[in-house]
Amino acid sequence: MSRGFRIIAEGDYALFTRPEMKVERVSYDVPTPGALEGMLKSIYWKPAVRYEIDRIIVFNPIDFTNVRRNEVKEKVSFQNIKGQMKDGGKEPFIYTSEDRTQRASMLLKNVCYGIEFHFEMTGLKSTSEDEDEKKHYNIIKRRLEKGQYFRTPCFGCAEFPVRKIELVDDFDMSRISPEIISMGDVDLGFMSYKVVFNDKGIPLNNDWENPVFSDKASTVYYRPHMINGIIDVSKYRGMMKC
Repeated sequence: MSRGFRIIAEGDYALFTRPEMKVERVSYDVPTPGALEGMLKSIYWKPAVRYEIDRIIVFNPIDFTNVRRNEVKEKVSFQNIKGQMKDGGKEPFIYTSEDRTQRASMLLKNVCYGIEFHFEMTGLKSTSEDEDEKKHYNIIKRRLEKGQYFRTPCFGCAEFPVRKIELVDDFDMSRISPEIISMGDVDLGFMSYKVVFNDKGIPLNNDWENPVFSDKASTVYYRPHMINGIIDVSKYRGMMKC
């Protein structure tokens, strides 16, 4: 049975953050596979299913814009939350008026991508029902057709939601911008492929009812080429670098 799908995703803005930028956020020219996997998990996610991005088609010209955003410098302390739950300790709050700072971001605007992907079975938290590939395929297909999701799909950051997702049988390559076509073969350099958590999706306490996951992770990189607007991600999957 085919486990593959093709979708077209559009949005007003996107931010696929380069990890080498320490303070100001700067987007890659094109999406990372990990960001697109995260978008798909917003539509349908189960421990038994893993998404793999096979191809990315960049339809619109690569166009950047700069914005300044208010961001919070700190995050709520986990110890404060535990203390509040146990004995009413220090308040687990952040006051944005005190912790707010302005940071610049270099975003992509007016984006449209073709995404070809498939899913694979992981064997995690599996029952006989979880291992029914046809069931997962039909659920994903139905949710894509109806535009359903359990959290808003986004392009890299939650502030930049996906405006439209369309399930298609094939991509209309004539929609690729002449500006993109004229770029020919573009070496995109080393890019983040995805972030891999040390626990590999398995609870450290082996308890799926009350799971405890690791917050430690490493980034895997790859070096793709975009040829006439098409990034053949599957071609580079075996060349990933830690």
